[in-house]
Amino acid sequence: MRIPVSKDPYHKAPDLKPGSGWKWIQAGVWPCQWIGPPQTFQRPVVLAFRRRFVAPRDIQLTCHVSADERYELYLDGKRVGRGSERGDLDSWYFESYRFRLKKGPHVLVARVWALGDQAPFAQMSLRPGFILGTQEEWLDLVATGRASWQVKELGGYRFTKNPIAWGSGSNLDLDGSAFSWGIEKGLGKGWVEALSRAGDEGCDGIRRNETPPTRRMRPAVLPAMMEARREVPTDSGWPLRIPAHSSFEKLIDLKDYYCAYPELRVSGGKGSVIECAWAESLFNEPEARTKGNRNQVAGKYFVGVGDVFRPDGGKNRLFETLWWQAGRYLRLKGKTGSQALLIHDLALRETRYPLSMQSRFRSSDPRLERFIPIGLRGLQMCSHETFMDCPYYEQLMYVGDSRLEALTTYALAQDARLPRKAIQLYDISRLPSGLTQSRYPSHVTQVIPPFSLWWIGMVYDYALWRGDGELLRSLIPGVRAVLGAFQGFMDAEGLVRGPEGWNFMDWVPSWDAGVPQDGAHGVSALINWQMVGALEQASQLEDWLGEKELAIRNRRLASELAARLVKRFWVPKRGLFSDGLDRKHFSEHTQCLALLSGHLPAAKRSALAKQLCEADGLDRSTIYFSHYLFEAYGLLGRPDLLLKRLELWFGHESLGLKTTLEAPEPSRSDCHGWGSHPLHHYFATLLGIRPASFGFGSVRIRPQLGRLQNIEGSMVHPLGFISARFEKKNGKLHGSVTLPKGLSGTLLMNGREIRLHPGKQTA
Repeated sequence: MRIPVSKDPYHKAPDLKPGSGWKWIQAGVWPCQWIGPPQTFQRPVVLAFRRRFVAPRDIQLTCHVSADERYELYLDGKRVGRGSERGDLDSWYFESYRFRLKKGPHVLVARVWALGDQAPFAQMSLRPGFILGTQEEWLDLVATGRASWQVKELGGYRFTKNPIAWGSGSNLDLDGSAFSWGIEKGLGKGWVEALSRAGDEGCDGIRRNETPPTRRMRPAVLPAMMEARREVPTDSGWPLRIPAHSSFEKLIDLKDYYCAYPELRVSGGKGSVIECAWAESLFNEPEARTKGNRNQVAGKYFVGVGDVFRPDGGKNRLFETLWWQAGRYLRLKGKTGSQALLIHDLALRETRYPLSMQSRFRSSDPRLERFIPIGLRGLQMCSHETFMDCPYYEQLMYVGDSRLEALTTYALAQDARLPRKAIQLYDISRLPSGLTQSRYPSHVTQVIPPFSLWWIGMVYDYALWRGDGELLRSLIPGVRAVLGAFQGFMDAEGLVRGPEGWNFMDWVPSWDAGVPQDGAHGVSALINWQMVGALEQASQLEDWLGEKELAIRNRRLASELAARLVKRFWVPKRGLFSDGLDRKHFSEHTQCLALLSGHLPAAKRSALAKQLCEADGLDRSTIYFSHYLFEAYGLLGRPDLLLKRLELWFGHESLGLKTTLEAPEPSRSDCHGWGSHPLHHYFATLLGIRPASFGFGSVRIRPQLGRLQNIEGSMVHPLGFISARFEKKNGKLHGSVTLPKGLSGTLLMNGREIRLHPGKQTA
């Protein structure tokens, strides 16, 4: 079994205290070493490491395991884990496993691969290797660099560039004739002694002058990814018998979106070539421009990516991939040689972060509920060892995306480990400029300066929704560094001018690469209002830490910048803020962030609120930035407009979508985590349940039903659940609220502020 992350599964790392059999982990340097092959391999390379040993008696063996880049671990022929949990060189994670072994012979095998420049962008690497540590009593029995391990290169692997999903790494072409069958049991020839490098011990951060660059070992912070076997049905059923010298093609609609390792079991077929390709949807044209209804198959074209398997003629050969694939449609296509092929079956081993929806929601509009499975599935498919923008394409964790994914997670589940990890990795990613990288982990550096400000928002969100002062104290230097970097971008007038990088804000069709007017090199009102908001959030963070002087300073800077923005960008005739200094272009985006900043004079706030809701000629928010539009609608008490804009999400069902779109049609990605954010607003805006103090220490409930006749739900809270039900009667709201023990707050309803206490109360 894999050791649980902690007794408190939502926050702490494994308890590896001295005196518990693994005190060396906290000593700085492990008493075992990274091992590798005796010769240098050109990446990509796939290796197997083997340790045969005899347990002198019935024992409990605790193993701490990591690899560069990734591994599968087998004990006595059975796969017991995968890793290493994705991080970077400063956070190189190891997984911990506990085995109960009977007296007698056993074998540990690790399949390890390092793909180099063919790896996914999100995969970091130093050099290929494997490490396994254990209790001091058993170091000489199984630890790498102490016990005798063997290694061999695995043949049959070839990697092909992915022509569509550019960030997700190369695909696999596996030749069964050259593959080492039975490798999971440690079988086969060609094993040689694995070697360790002097000074290449596992290291948790202690550095010595003679220590070469290495990986900073940290306990895995997430639970094991979910793995569930899913049968893949076909219209003709399994098995499929393919005659010699023939071609075959079978399209399979999985009926849902999956991230999964395919498992293809075959017999015979020597000389055959089988392509197992994936697509999110079929296309209307062979050039893959538009998709239409995702349920429709007739007359459409399959354009996808996947892996190739080449059977060797053996019986019951199980072909698997090293990394999972994603999509809804599978196509098995190939041809046979001189030997007939028997395909016994195709199964999927679904994988993702074990996120489930603990909150519940109902209303008088059934469309809101019908969207929940789509929104939830979209979030789940973008939640793995990190958040991801999309599982089919980049598979990268971007700040702007993951902020919305994290907020949705807070509303749906008590488990906040994945958001916490995201926030910490972005902090580690910060560059000498003070800015975070826009996506991380990633071995390809990219900077989107506004995303660094959204990272401050992520820190603020976590502090507000989940708390943890110790974490906040560790992050606040990074928050200050980001603000310092943006102050360095200010011109002589005190306005932020075109930070160097890609100043993406939203996929607005009329914007160049998602950059608002003057966002690249000039002065963008949108980016400046975002800076005001970040200063305000940072001031609250400083307040929570007791840094009153810094809090006052940040509020003063926010107020001064807001005043300059009012002076330079306010257009009285329109009652709006322009996007650029020429005062000719206007967007919902700029108005939203100006309103949300809390730094507008009352008269201008009133005029702007009216125009945001009524004015024509504004560049409209797309799926991503609509979160901030919904925040503004909630602030203004306009749930009617929020529900109207949700029509785009309600349309997902009629399009046959199983997950959330990246952007309005024609959308590149059918599964983008940021599109799930309406689920956050079900609870935080419509039901109106929001934290009122640090760590959700108190609650403020302000229900906004709009045209809904009734609404009810139960939302997760660190202390349990907050339940609420409201309905309209005779022009007024009536309802009840139930708070968990230890929580109090206020209810704003019918123009009254009602104090709330633990337990149930009606109003």
